[in-house]
Amino acid sequence: MPEALTVALSTPGLTWMAATFLVAGLVRGFTGFGSALIFVPVATQFIPMVDVITIIVFTGIASAAALLPRAWSKADHSEVSILVLATLLTVPIGYWIIGQLDPVTLRWVVAGIVTVTLAAVITGWRYEGRLGLPGRLAIGGGAGIVGGLSGMTGPVVIIFYLANARRSVESVRANTILFLAATDVIILCNLLWNGEVRMDMIWVSAILCVPYLTTAMVGQALFRPSFEGIYRMAAYSVIGIAVISGLPVLD
Repeated sequence: MPEALTVALSTPGLTWMAATFLVAGLVRGFTGFGSALIFVPVATQFIPMVDVITIIVFTGIASAAALLPRAWSKADHSEVSILVLATLLTVPIGYWIIGQLDPVTLRWVVAGIVTVTLAAVITGWRYEGRLGLPGRLAIGGGAGIVGGLSGMTGPVVIIFYLANARRSVESVRANTILFLAATDVIILCNLLWNGEVRMDMIWVSAILCVPYLTTAMVGQALFRPSFEGIYRMAAYSVIGIAVISGLPVLD
């Protein structure tokens, strides 16, 4: 057995992380988002933030292979491209912030990001106007900072799309899947550039891909636009449980 695999199998909390990904994959398949919002608060209880981000991007890229074909034709490519361009420029800022904060503070930051995201979508906040190019660049840039810091590129963009009443659930889902796939690649390149990707974490990612991809495919197969409300309430409940379980005060 490769030494890196042996180390991977002894990773603290591996069983809990696998169980979390079972649920996260189902939510991702249903809604197109939510896996990082569920996984990151749980995983940061056991392993460093950089390792959490490594797992998020590798599993995200793997899941994209399963989810992108269906989403590609329904996505607004020009709009997603603008968001991705801004994200490309700001991911390094988020990565730099990791080095400035201690692990407990990072966990509180993650909890705050997830809580704000959850509150925004649950309360039904709606943006009534149309965002111009500067607004879309600002949203992509904000997503890059949050993604570089926590691996969660989705929250800022999720709020933007879910808050816009003019978008259909299928459009939201397709754009989000495409955006998350592109930003996972950006974050991975940033990690590789900084020498943060270890072989044992690649093995952990491969192990966790099994439950994640299995349930993501199940979720996608069961997805029906007419059940949008049920999907969202289920996702919100799971995300809420994850963020509460990850609060440092409960250690």
